[in-house]
Amino acid sequence: MKPAARRPLLLCALAAAAALSFLLVAPPPPLAAHLSSLLLAFPASPYAGRPKLLFLLAGQSNMAGRGLAPYPLPAPFRPHPRVLRLAASRRWVVAAPPLHADIDTHKACGLGPAMPFAHRLLQEAGSGESSLVLGLVPSAVGGTRIWMWAKGEPLYEAAVARARAALGAGGGTLGAVLWFQGESDTIELDDATAYGGRMKRLVNDLRADLGIPDLLLIQVGLASGEGNYTDIVREAQKNIKLPNVILVDAIGLPLRDDQLHLSTEAQLRLGDMLGQAYLKFNSSTDSRQ
Repeated sequence: MKPAARRPLLLCALAAAAALSFLLVAPPPPLAAHLSSLLLAFPASPYAGRPKLLFLLAGQSNMAGRGLAPYPLPAPFRPHPRVLRLAASRRWVVAAPPLHADIDTHKACGLGPAMPFAHRLLQEAGSGESSLVLGLVPSAVGGTRIWMWAKGEPLYEAAVARARAALGAGGGTLGAVLWFQGESDTIELDDATAYGGRMKRLVNDLRADLGIPDLLLIQVGLASGEGNYTDIVREAQKNIKLPNVILVDAIGLPLRDDQLHLSTEAQLRLGDMLGQAYLKFNSSTDSRQ
């Protein structure tokens, strides 16, 4: 007979073996759950202390990502050791979709434009040990209206705090804000007509609070809306006449069946479009200097 003190250890071992045997024969979890567990499993990146080119990801669900994840993931959505993500804990980890799983927690997140955007920039930069390190700072939350992003509101303050934390965690430069928002402002006429003024205030407040007067903001022109005033919001987006604010238009990109959220194909194309817009802007800036 085994000593009584060893029985709990034996029982634990048997339980662990049973659990392992269950996992070996159980069907794989749904891909969304697999992606979330993959994201949480990533350790801190060895590049965490390197200076990074940072991008603040802000807006609502189409920035957070609702694209369905095929298996296997297309290459532009896959993790890369030099693409990092600032987790909700403000720790740098290897970026892997869904990027907003611990930020936009009230809905199931999927594929957004940020990973293809990052891959486009890495492709341009080339490879090598001393090459570019990118830091993505997810801050988007689905279903939000632009007034919720006004200075003093929780979403705005959280995004600014995360941007500051990213700049302080290993150093780097804030390359741009990627902004995809406005679908919720198409429901009420008052929100739609106020959109342009609110957007201008948002840009000016971000630049002032982050201390970057010429901060680039790339906004995505709406491909869809929740209400009847999408055209009004789109016109407001086109008429933001501020320096270093550029528009990448998503109109015509394929939507999911809900006719609101971009499909996986659309998010891939949008990410590449955002990357090209950023590279073109910097190329033209360099040529003027």
